[in-house]
Amino acid sequence: MNNLFATAFPADGNLLVHTLAKGHVADLVEYLNTLPDDEAAAALAALPPEQAVEVFDRPELNRASELLVSLPGAASAHILREMSADRAADVLRVLDRGAQALLLAPLEPEPAGTLRRLLAYPEHSAGSLMTTEFVALPTTVTVAEALRHIREVERTRETIYALYLLDPATRALVRTISLRRLITGEPEQKVMDLALAREPVTVSAETDRTDVARLFARHDLLAVPVVDARQQLLGIVTVDDVIDAIVDQGTEDTHRFGGMEAVDKPYLRIGFLEMLRKRAGWLCVLFVSEMLTASAMQHFEAELEKAIVLTLFIPLIMSSGGNSGSQATSLLIRALALGQVRLRDWWRVMLRELPTGLTLGAILGGMGMLRIAAWQQLGFYDYGEHWFLIALTVGLGLVGIVLFGSMAGSMLPFALKRLGFDPASASAPFVATLVDVTGLVIYFSVALLVLSGTLL
Repeated sequence: MNNLFATAFPADGNLLVHTLAKGHVADLVEYLNTLPDDEAAAALAALPPEQAVEVFDRPELNRASELLVSLPGAASAHILREMSADRAADVLRVLDRGAQALLLAPLEPEPAGTLRRLLAYPEHSAGSLMTTEFVALPTTVTVAEALRHIREVERTRETIYALYLLDPATRALVRTISLRRLITGEPEQKVMDLALAREPVTVSAETDRTDVARLFARHDLLAVPVVDARQQLLGIVTVDDVIDAIVDQGTEDTHRFGGMEAVDKPYLRIGFLEMLRKRAGWLCVLFVSEMLTASAMQHFEAELEKAIVLTLFIPLIMSSGGNSGSQATSLLIRALALGQVRLRDWWRVMLRELPTGLTLGAILGGMGMLRIAAWQQLGFYDYGEHWFLIALTVGLGLVGIVLFGSMAGSMLPFALKRLGFDPASASAPFVATLVDVTGLVIYFSVALLVLSGTLL
């Protein structure tokens, strides 16, 4: 089997690779990630097949799909055959259908069929995360028979956190039993008698990965079975797969919240054109939105000419509203993601944000008024004879703008989710842009009320 790998590339004599190969596979993966594509492929080709499988089994390996394609058909087939099924499906999923077909063609019918079934499930679903390598036994077996079976199949199973007990007639899932509980039983004892008398926690193949993660947290699980409508066991989702999914979801949400499309590559491996494509779209949308700010200021051009001093506080006004909106948005996006609030709770959130926004606005408004009064009295700047009215305008304006920012920032994630969009799309820049435009309207409207008959 070593020849299958060696024929792909000449032996490179890389002593560091061979040295790392004798240690922990995580160190080898980290080193391979630093190499250019051709050198990483050559290094993988020089590894023993078993070690190459371990490397590809690590989710931390960058460019796994491209590296797998670079190997000859027999070598890639060996890797796909020996890898855990869920990880192999993840590697194949990013390739186009043609590349998938070429890699699956050399496989035997059983592993190829398993991978095709996993690839058929929607991305980010429990079906796409699950592995088919689990231990299932009929409810009639004894402890001794179960342990003997585990010893026989252990090397071909991804995990043996638990055993899944099936009805002998229907093959439906009846109970789960942990390995710890199993080994406490007597050899002749029925495994079913040791299992806890409660229905197992299960998910369907279409369950979203976020909901799967919540189940793990709620029930403190190490694995959860995936079943169909007849309770037939399709596979299991393990805790390490859920952790990987949570990290991926967190990365996507962070990118979206920063005002760009999510990327699935390490930063230094994103191409220049791809970087532009991921960032330029949102920037253009935000830029066009910010043009409304200029339109709002043009609408109040006459007032600005009469009271030019009002322009001094425009940056303060706009940033305060944007900051309060971004705070509320980040809180609600996270709360929705963790299931702490649901779509029907929007009115409760509104009732909480209303007094919160008013109080925060009053705090910032008071600080703004104190700043103007201090600068006027200490002689740092002369705001004129109507300085108190200017301070009052800024103070009341901040109350209104921070209140609007809190309300808009908290309601926007609900609106997006109600429309079927990801709430994380309510990015901080988008909320800030929305509040900027509205904030100017609020600010100058307050100025017209307070300064009418004096400066205006």
